[in-house]
Amino acid sequence: MDWTYTLSGLGVGFLIGLTGVGGGALMTPLLIFVYGIPSAIAVGTDLLFAAVTKAGGVWSHNRRGNIEWRIMGLLSLGSVPAALLTSLFLHRSRQGGFDPEALINFSLGIALVLTSLVLFNRHHIQAFAQKHLDKAPVWLRDIRNALTVLAGIILGVLVTLSSVGAGALGAAILTFLYPRLPTMRIVGTDIAHAVPLTAIAGLGHFNMGSVDLSLLSSLLMGSLPGIYLGSNVGASIPEKITRPILATAILFIGVNFLL
Repeated sequence: MDWTYTLSGLGVGFLIGLTGVGGGALMTPLLIFVYGIPSAIAVGTDLLFAAVTKAGGVWSHNRRGNIEWRIMGLLSLGSVPAALLTSLFLHRSRQGGFDPEALINFSLGIALVLTSLVLFNRHHIQAFAQKHLDKAPVWLRDIRNALTVLAGIILGVLVTLSSVGAGALGAAILTFLYPRLPTMRIVGTDIAHAVPLTAIAGLGHFNMGSVDLSLLSSLLMGSLPGIYLGSNVGASIPEKITRPILATAILFIGVNFLL
């Protein structure tokens, strides 16, 4: 048991509770840049980390009626097969002698930059969608179910490759497609979708040997109390202060992955 990992889990968990930003955008870069853990193992371990940490959130949001299970099902209809196929691709590629590290790092960079842009513009995205919803062509509104499944496919591929996207990007997509949905239902539905997605993607990485179970347990020991502490402190710190700082840091890290 490495207590430095536990302390890192505590810090990341605190930030998750404080800002609501998914752990992939925070934990995976930390494992790679600070601890020098190979990208594939960092991604695989973080996927199972996310599945466990968000499972309690599903129970809590479901009790409050904050989960739109139909929408969650549409997202999963796309994301679960996409995660399975992406995991299979990585596994077969590795067996064929292809090192997926470069692809994972590139995917991480893309996902982190997109996450930072979403954090910077979340309110603008919601306002734009609400303003233009009623003006959208009828055919576009009628294919929203198909667009939701398509969004799930994109998230399934991106999350499996990078462990980033199930949180902030998923919420942004739901906000854009369902702008009249209350914020708490968007959050609850996004978390409910993230659990099976990250669990399946994480198990795919586990099958490839890209999960460090000792590291995972150390991170969880710190993150679970950290999320609780951050959630309680978050109410006293304005979001307009925390989100721009976090978005700037994530953007900087994402650009570094792409360079």
